[in-house]
Amino acid sequence: MLSFLRLNRNIRTIRRYRNVLGILIKYGFGHVVEQLNINYYLELGRRIVTLGTATKEIERLTQPERLRLAMVELGPTFIKLGQILSTRPDIIPKEYADEFSKLQDKVPSIALEEIELQIQRELGYPIDELFSEFSPLPIAAASIAQVHRGRLKSGEEVVVKIRRPGIKKIIETDVDILIGLAYLIENHIPTAEIYDPIGVVKEFRRTINREMDFTREGHTIDRFAVNFANSSTVHVPQVYWSLTGEGVLTMEYVDGVKVSNIELLRDAGYDLKEIARNGADSFLKQVLVDGLFHGDPHPGNFFILPGNRICMLDYGMVGRLDSDLKFQLADLLLAILHRDVDNVISLLLYSGDITEDINTKHLKRDLSELIDDYYEIPLQEINAGKLLTEFIEILNLYRIKFPADLMLLGKALITIEGIGRQLDPDFNMIEHLRPFMEKLVRDKVTPTHLSKELLRVAQSYGALAKNLPRDLKEFINRVNRNKFKINLEHRGLEKLITDLDKSSNRLSFSLLIAALIVGSSLIMQTDKGPMLFGFPMLGFLGYSIAAFLGLWLAIAILRSGRL
Repeated sequence: MLSFLRLNRNIRTIRRYRNVLGILIKYGFGHVVEQLNINYYLELGRRIVTLGTATKEIERLTQPERLRLAMVELGPTFIKLGQILSTRPDIIPKEYADEFSKLQDKVPSIALEEIELQIQRELGYPIDELFSEFSPLPIAAASIAQVHRGRLKSGEEVVVKIRRPGIKKIIETDVDILIGLAYLIENHIPTAEIYDPIGVVKEFRRTINREMDFTREGHTIDRFAVNFANSSTVHVPQVYWSLTGEGVLTMEYVDGVKVSNIELLRDAGYDLKEIARNGADSFLKQVLVDGLFHGDPHPGNFFILPGNRICMLDYGMVGRLDSDLKFQLADLLLAILHRDVDNVISLLLYSGDITEDINTKHLKRDLSELIDDYYEIPLQEINAGKLLTEFIEILNLYRIKFPADLMLLGKALITIEGIGRQLDPDFNMIEHLRPFMEKLVRDKVTPTHLSKELLRVAQSYGALAKNLPRDLKEFINRVNRNKFKINLEHRGLEKLITDLDKSSNRLSFSLLIAALIVGSSLIMQTDKGPMLFGFPMLGFLGYSIAAFLGLWLAIAILRSGRL
């Protein structure tokens, strides 16, 4: 909480806090703000509500819709947070994830003069020394960056992605606020602990910081280019590193047809079934072979080139799977397809973040019912996206958390299958998944893999055996020197302590008021001291102070809403 207190000294952060809390209250989340016990901001928020309460149109909306609209009004950081949360139905309810998936961060473009200054700051030279042509109108404008077409001095056509000036400071301020609010939410709203708000915001901070560094995206593109170097079905745009920096990314311009433009693809003579097949195979290769996959494969990020080749754009959001995660994923998918409920549960217990109070009996029942729904359906007719969606709903119901990359994969897989079915109504992801799964299973039992696993286990036990005598000696020495300590942390008592402080303060005020009244009454019985209207002045003064304090206490109690 110290970092949160330090933030309160920052004027920019305080102003943003006011704005954030005001917008939350405007969209009907005042009760959440009140639970956080931010007294100063709560009073400000009440003034905001007084000046302009939620309209009837807002009140008629559902809670997920109101939160989405609040995120839009709060700006790019909160929009990005909502977009990332839309890929995590394992940590937020499905209705929220579905609503957040509608978030779009299209914003008005910024002036060309600002873009030119930003490019010169990042690359060190004026724009006319770097490009022979540079379009003044952007081809895309989002909250973090906007994209322009250009031409190099050597003649190549390029697209230039430029980070918006000042966006980094805005996002840093908002993320600091989110961290502070996450601490307050976890401390004051007990039911929020299962959603791990602090962990979610920290993961979001890592993700958005990586997304704002365009050199990282450039290196990711280069890795994709290496992975598909020998592919005749996938084209990865070239990065021009001499014109790329942390806030500017220059890439090859790709002239293609959006995969969502079905009519134009058909009229131009493209083979839609082959495109669907190439897209599915390339995505599964990314996941199950390379361990690096495109995390945002919506139709706008896929262009189709001559020869039914696919070009992927926007590599800001990617997922990664190491060997262990790939094998866990393969085992889980095979257990589901083989309708082995016991194996599914054991894999969930091993792979997921299981809460202590999970009811495994009910979990087994729900998984059995899910698998029974698909029991009579041939594998080639199973809708993988629908099956995965229902499986994730069960994970969400039992608060089973999986690694963020696996949940991102689930969302991406559903999107890819949807695009495939638009291109080819007979498209089936299971058919494309089968050969990759079979290869993974074979790889798992190869002598090479088994020897690597055996070596890794041996190294782990060797390190444990090597460090054990030293750790045991240090433990005994600490005990002998009375320096062995156990740190205990109480959680969830902060709100109780705050309420007790308020109650004791009010009780003290009440006793003080009572004492003033009793003392003033006794003084009134005497005829000593200065007189006013025939009564002792000290008595009048005591009554006046008691009345003032009593009125103040009554107003405080009424404003708290707790009589």
